Amino acid sequence: MLKFMRMNKIEENLVKLIRGAIKEAYSLDLEEGMINIEIPRDSNNGDYSSNIAMRLAKELKNKPTDIALKLKDYLNSKEILKVEIAGPGFINFWLKKDAMADVINVIFDKQGDFGRSNEKKKEKILLEYVSANPTGILHLGHARGAAWGDSVARILRFAGYETLREYYINDAGNQMNMLAESIDARYKEAFGKDFKLPDDGYHGEDVKNIALRIKDEYGDKWLNVPHEEALAFFKEEGYRLEMERIRNDLLYYRCEFDSWISEQKLVDEDRVNKAINTMVEKGLTYEAEGALWFKSTLYGDDKDRVLKKQNGFYTYLAPDIANHVYKLERGYDKLVNLWGADHHGYIPRMKAALIALGYPKDCMDVDIIQMVRLVENGVEVKMSKRTGNAITIRELCDDVGVDAARYFFLSKALDTQFDFDLGLARSKSNENPVYYAQYAYARICSILRQTEGFKRLDSYTLLNNEKETNILKHLNEFGAVIEDAAVTRAPNKLCNYIQKLAQYFHSYYGSYKIIDENNLELTNQRLCLLEAIRIVLKNAFDLLGIEALEKM
Repeated sequence: MLKFMRMNKIEENLVKLIRGAIKEAYSLDLEEGMINIEIPRDSNNGDYSSNIAMRLAKELKNKPTDIALKLKDYLNSKEILKVEIAGPGFINFWLKKDAMADVINVIFDKQGDFGRSNEKKKEKILLEYVSANPTGILHLGHARGAAWGDSVARILRFAGYETLREYYINDAGNQMNMLAESIDARYKEAFGKDFKLPDDGYHGEDVKNIALRIKDEYGDKWLNVPHEEALAFFKEEGYRLEMERIRNDLLYYRCEFDSWISEQKLVDEDRVNKAINTMVEKGLTYEAEGALWFKSTLYGDDKDRVLKKQNGFYTYLAPDIANHVYKLERGYDKLVNLWGADHHGYIPRMKAALIALGYPKDCMDVDIIQMVRLVENGVEVKMSKRTGNAITIRELCDDVGVDAARYFFLSKALDTQFDFDLGLARSKSNENPVYYAQYAYARICSILRQTEGFKRLDSYTLLNNEKETNILKHLNEFGAVIEDAAVTRAPNKLCNYIQKLAQYFHSYYGSYKIIDENNLELTNQRLCLLEAIRIVLKNAFDLLGIEALEKM
C-alpha cells in the first residue's frame, strides 16, 4: 500500500503547536508522524484530541498525565479556546468557532478542487479492471469491479497520482475461435440451415443477434464462401461488435478507459515470446514431461507453473507475464489489478514472475472482488425476467438507475460479500443511502433558490451550535478522507463520509431555521454553510460517478 499522512489545516496547526511545546518543555525534536490528532466521539471531550503524552511516556520516563500537564502550559494559540487533560493523559482542545469556520472560505476559493491534493505524487499507477473476454455481454459479475475501478481511478487522480485506466482484452485464445464457430452456427440457423452449436461455444442472445445483424447486412454471402474464410470474418466481426457493446455498456455505466490493450497485439509484437525467452535466459525455467516450467516456488509460489505445454502452446500465464512486463516497461511504478475471487490463487504466480524478472516485490497489488447476490423481497434473483439469462449491467442500471447501481456497489468494502437489495435501490426513501445523500444535495439547492443569494464574510462567528460545529469539523476532514480512500483504494470510505455529511445536514435542517427574516446576519452565515456543504457533496459525488441532482 501507498503511505498516507494528510491532515487538514486545523490539524496541521495543532501538530505544529504540540511539536513546539515539546521542543520548549523537553528540548525534544519529534520525527514526522509521531503526533496524532483525532476528533473525539463525544464532543464533551473537545473538538480535537492528541495522545502524544502517552506515546512519549516511555521515552521521557514519566507519567502521561504529568507530561500532558507540563505541555499544557506551552499550548497557547489564538485559535484555541481552552485545553484540558483527560483520562490517562489525553490532551483535549476546544477551538474558537471562527477558527473552525475558516473552512467555508477555503471551500469557496477552491470550489471543485476542494479536497484535491496540491502535491503531485511521484508514483505512477496503472489500474486494470473489468477486462472481460470479448465473447459476451457484461453481466452483474463485472458491475462491481467496473464501478470500483472507475471510482478508485477518479480518487487517485484527485489525490495527485498519475493514474492510467486500462482494459486488457483477452482476444488471443481459443475463446475467439469458439465465438466464430458460434456465430457461424447462428448464421446458418437464421437461414434455416442445419447447424450445430459447439459444446464450448457461446449460446447467448448476443451471439444470435450478431448473426442476425450479419444476415441483414450481407445476406447469404457467408454461406457461399469456403468455411475457413467465413470463420475468419465471423471472428473479426464478432470481436468488433462484442467490443463495441462492451464499450457502450461501460460508458452507459459512466466508466471510461484510457487504454485498451489487446492480448493478440502482444502476441503479434512478439512480446510473449520475448518475455518467456528472457525467463529462459535468466535460468528461471526448466523442461520436464515435454513442457516448459517456471521455477515459481523459488519466488513464493506453492508449486512450479507450466509456461508452455507439450503441444507447444503457451498457457494463460505466459501472455499474462508479458502483459505485466509491458505495463512496467511503459514506466508505471505500481500495477493494480482488480480480479474476481476465483483468481485468488493466481496472485502468487504472477507476483513470483515479476520478482524473478527483477522487478520490485511490491510493484503489483491485486484487489479481490467478492461475489454479490441480487435479492428482492429477501429472495435471491439470479436471472433476468425479460430474457431468462444472467442480469446484465445495462439491465441493472435500467432497473434501479446508474446512481443506485454504482453507489450500492461502492458502499461496501470490495473484499466482502453482500446482498444487493433491488427493492431498496429502487426506493425513494431515507433508507436508500444514495437517495438520502442526493436528497440532502437537492434540498440545499432548493433552499438556496429561495434566497437572493448570500454574502461571503471574513468570519462566521454565529455558527456556534453543536450541529454547526459537527458539520464544520466534518467539512475540514474531506481532504484527509480523500487521501485515505486513495491510498487504501477504498471508495466505500468516501461513501461513509457522504452519508455522515448528509446525516449532519438533515439533522441540522430539522432542528434550526435556515432562513430567518428577523435575523438576516445569521441567515447569511447559515446559507454560506449550506453552500459549502453543497460544494463538498458535489465533489464527493463526482469522485464516485454519482449525479448531483438539484431537484428530486
